[in-house]
Amino acid sequence: MNVFSSKQLSDSCSGNRKSKTCGAFDKLRPRACRGEPRRSIENRKWLGGFAIVVALAVCGAGAEAQQAGKVLRIGFLDRSTSGSAVYVDTFRQELSKLGWIEGKNIIIEYRFAEGKTDRLPELAAELVRLKVDLIVTTGRVPALAAKSATTTIPIVMMANPDPVGEGLVASLARPGGNVTGFSGLTIELSTKRLEILKDAVPKLARVGVLQQGGLALADIQLKELRAAGVALKLKLEEIKTEANAKGLESAFRTAKQKQVGAIMTGGGRLFFAERKRIVELAGKYRLPAIYPDKEYVDEGGLMSYGADNTDLYRSAAVYVDKILKGAKPADLPVQQAMKFEFVINLQAAKQIGLTIPPDVLARANRVIR
Repeated sequence: MNVFSSKQLSDSCSGNRKSKTCGAFDKLRPRACRGEPRRSIENRKWLGGFAIVVALAVCGAGAEAQQAGKVLRIGFLDRSTSGSAVYVDTFRQELSKLGWIEGKNIIIEYRFAEGKTDRLPELAAELVRLKVDLIVTTGRVPALAAKSATTTIPIVMMANPDPVGEGLVASLARPGGNVTGFSGLTIELSTKRLEILKDAVPKLARVGVLQQGGLALADIQLKELRAAGVALKLKLEEIKTEANAKGLESAFRTAKQKQVGAIMTGGGRLFFAERKRIVELAGKYRLPAIYPDKEYVDEGGLMSYGADNTDLYRSAAVYVDKILKGAKPADLPVQQAMKFEFVINLQAAKQIGLTIPPDVLARANRVIR
């Protein structure tokens, strides 16, 4: 509800700026103000106070109705395909719980680059031309594209591995500028997945690492994984591939030729969109695999360990809600993932003839039997 100052109320109900609404309260004003015989001080006080209360209620209700009728526009920028819809649905559902309904008081402009990273600047510029009230980005490259396109429209980023290093924010605690959101722990989680894989697969000596070609983040991950591989006495076979049917089939065939004992995939929206195909290929080539997201296991994959992205998308909706209600991105600290999940699918293990040690099962948050 809008709060009017006493001067605004006085002006609106005075002869200088009289409205139809406030004119309706003339009969409630003291008679002395209307040239009528003076009544008691008590009556004047009571009637004047009542007029103010009613005027505030009517004017405030009108303001609320006007605000409720406004439809805000949110841009959603993703480098992958609509195959990531499972997360988008979580985001929309949380917005709905907070009172933001698509088609009622918000419109979401979805822009998917379909794996063509070079399209992101164009898509970000398009959202700016549409004069969206806020932009939500998923991952590192979309956030950079949005930041380059605007320094004024608020941006809520999700799962960005290094927002400070990328120059998106000044610091996690005090972002400054127009960007805030959530930072992932992509590199740290990759090395942890390698440790779990060694514990889960007896006598493991060689691991195939599937990475999307041409990604700067993939190179950083590989550097850390190489060091972890040495420490764990594991030989890493680095296999770069495109996230499509032909590329993935070739990558798994290469992994088998190199006689790897297990597979791990890098993170990334494009791999996520192809998760069903990746899981099927791992089963086809009878390769134990660990994935960065639990949704791979939901598709029949063996194991996953990573941040709970569902929780991140819900949290992102909360930040969107705050900003649409007036908060500034500069005042909202960038948060890191706080909730992690380790999921094991024993049905998948049985299909490839793998027995997972009891101590590894005991560490899982969820076991599918």
